Amino acid sequence: MSVIYLKSAYDAPSETVAKAAAEGLIVIVEQTDLTGERLLASRGLVTGNQLDQNAMLGMREALAAFLDGGGRWFFNGHIVRPLLDGMAQYRPIDTPRRADFVLTSINPHSIFAGIDLAQIETNKGVAGFYGRGCNPLPEGAVAVNGLGEAQVPVDWVWARPGGGRVFSHAGNDLGAMGQDWGLAPELTQRILDWAGGAPCLDPARVGFADPAGGRELEAPEDFGGSKSATAKSRRIVAPSAGSY
Repeated sequence: MSVIYLKSAYDAPSETVAKAAAEGLIVIVEQTDLTGERLLASRGLVTGNQLDQNAMLGMREALAAFLDGGGRWFFNGHIVRPLLDGMAQYRPIDTPRRADFVLTSINPHSIFAGIDLAQIETNKGVAGFYGRGCNPLPEGAVAVNGLGEAQVPVDWVWARPGGGRVFSHAGNDLGAMGQDWGLAPELTQRILDWAGGAPCLDPARVGFADPAGGRELEAPEDFGGSKSATAKSRRIVAPSAGSY
């Protein structure tokens, strides 16, 4: 059993991902080629912030069964379509200021061990790429990193009651952070390792956080999707728009 790196974007995977695939440690799968059988035969899944969540709704039952069997899912991006029971739609920080993007640790996690969070808080000196809100914590999930004084839980890990674990990073792909310090390859490797079964925190030994942090958050947006449209009209398509 291996880890699936699900390719949803046009761009080629990073060198770190390509190297892991060449060594047989992971399998790169185009999202259009993913099947329930293939997912259930894997131990881990890594998805990027350009995941087609509408299409992934068709994999909802298989995704739950994959996790029930002990699988791990590393999710990058904003939850637009809650793909598991217990998940909720992304909530952005209301009228954020620079201080709201300061990244701090809430509970230590192996993915960030030895990494100065200030070095992944910005990319090219600009804050906000890491995250600007949170995917609200499911019941029993543990916050890992928080944003601002309120420590809005931008990163969390969830040991599901039915089995398996989900790591949520509510921002641009975590494996692309820390580029100014050359940390992106190391973060990517740690994500792949975690999805494959590397050590994770113990929820019984950590502190919990408010599901949305203490900071005021905006209400979830309404994404009806193309099938919900009541009239046909011209549309603008913006590919590779990212999380924001």
